[in-house]
Amino acid sequence: MSDQKIAWLALGMSLYTPLAWAHGATDAAARMEMQQRLEEEKTADNVYKAYFPNLATARKAAISFHHALLEAHYEEGYLVLELNREEMAELRRFGFRIKPATEFLAQRKQMIEQVQALNLKRAAAGEGGPDVGVYAIPGYSCYETVEESFAAAAGFVSSKPNLASWIDIGDSWQKKNGLGGYDMRVLKLTNSAIAGSKPKLFINSAIHAREYTTAPLTLEFARWLVNGYGSNADATWILDHHEVHLLLQSNPDGRKKAEGGLSWRKNTNQAYCGATSNNRGADLNRNFSQSWNSTGGSGSSGNACDLTYRGPSAGSEPEVQAIQNYVRSLWPDQRGPNVGDAAPATTSGIHIDIHSYSQLVLWPWGDRSTPAPNGTALQTLGRKFAFFNNYTPQQSVGLYPTDGTSDAVSYGELGVAAYTIELGTSFFQSCSTYNSTIKPQNLNALIYAAKVVRTPYLTPSGPDVTSVTLGGTAATTGVPRGTQVSLSASATDTRFRNSNGTEPTQNIAAVEYYIDTPPWVAGATPVALAASDGSFNAKTEAASGTIATSGLSVGRHLVYVRARDAGGSWGAVTASFLQLN
Repeated sequence: MSDQKIAWLALGMSLYTPLAWAHGATDAAARMEMQQRLEEEKTADNVYKAYFPNLATARKAAISFHHALLEAHYEEGYLVLELNREEMAELRRFGFRIKPATEFLAQRKQMIEQVQALNLKRAAAGEGGPDVGVYAIPGYSCYETVEESFAAAAGFVSSKPNLASWIDIGDSWQKKNGLGGYDMRVLKLTNSAIAGSKPKLFINSAIHAREYTTAPLTLEFARWLVNGYGSNADATWILDHHEVHLLLQSNPDGRKKAEGGLSWRKNTNQAYCGATSNNRGADLNRNFSQSWNSTGGSGSSGNACDLTYRGPSAGSEPEVQAIQNYVRSLWPDQRGPNVGDAAPATTSGIHIDIHSYSQLVLWPWGDRSTPAPNGTALQTLGRKFAFFNNYTPQQSVGLYPTDGTSDAVSYGELGVAAYTIELGTSFFQSCSTYNSTIKPQNLNALIYAAKVVRTPYLTPSGPDVTSVTLGGTAATTGVPRGTQVSLSASATDTRFRNSNGTEPTQNIAAVEYYIDTPPWVAGATPVALAASDGSFNAKTEAASGTIATSGLSVGRHLVYVRARDAGGSWGAVTASFLQLN
């Protein structure tokens, strides 16, 4: 069964389950409201097949028409989109042929009629609706609800208070207006026992409510860090020396609508497009202050019922206000006031906004076609992320610009390296695809981001250490103190996704290790490793050496390994434990 058919099956299941009932609403009122929304969904016929002239144009359309994209059939040559007349005219201007998506509409109508019948059956049986927070998303057990993700974050704080804190940064629109809603909360992860200023990685997800995969991936990254601390050497040093800030639910009110099966994108602000309309709310990712309406209407909409409605003013939405204020608290302004002012190459920090879907890694600018002043370095790290998830890396401008997006504050205002990662191939991605492909590939991209956050405009151009191996049981149960421990490592300068241009690469020139003190700390002592084949003269090399342990204390140590290329760039650190008994 396709992801799209699974999505519609889940829609049918979810709309008559307890997830459909709103906080504090009576069962009868909730059923009536849901039936009205189902009628709106059933009678809507503005869904079309858009046959593209070439794949490059299709990828750009996936950016510019991300709000309207329902299915992507790249192999068959078309996209399925929800379009108005103006959008159809725009696509035709770029060479698209538009036809009604008859099969899609018929499938949706049939499923909604089944859901309506089941709702009536439930009402006749007098079945009630218990609290929504108890249940996983029907058909999608791999995706946590808002309540489940919040509970998981609170669990980290309870079990690992030295590593995790749960920070209230503001209120959702419904919470602010006394209509239920949620606190906007950030999960901060770092080893609080190690003091001092640390580089910061900020990831937000689910700003568009119907993008199911995004918040679960961010939560999985938190699990990897917290559960890996003390057992995984890389997770351990990352939390010792860096900070990771995770906004799991950027749009929790809207997310609850999507968890009920509705194709909800925006927040739930009742002041826009009618208090009960399925199209109400503002597109939070068109409401950020720095580039709000900077394109004069082409990069967002002034129509309150449109999916890309930017809101009545810059930063008008409480969710956006909370995010902007928090981002500004993380980093100082490191970029000048002019569009062409670059942030210093030594600028610290990374912001990643996780979306779905389109299989893209995007970086600024999105509101103009000219490259960002840090464009070359942004491209290098973007191609590195794309190596891990096998997505297409490109600047975030598509067929036309977008404005008011989240990176406008982090990069546009502050100069911090900022990215949007578009996960997968469907909003309602099947759990099998998520678990087998999307999660592992993108988890590795996030781990890499956490490694290079100290100098993201410099480190990604250097080689990666892909493996570190200590002899015998030195990395596990340990060896006697005084043992000469063999160390072998592999390094490569080739881990870039070159599907959209080619990243320059160099031969490996050096590999070195450090014991306990990482290379960026004053007083760290490097020890050189030798090329296993006698000389460093290739883009991928094996290196080896020995660790003299007689001068080390009994206990567990961290071994940090990094490599340098012939151009002089040092790459990311990879670590191993060393246990001495």
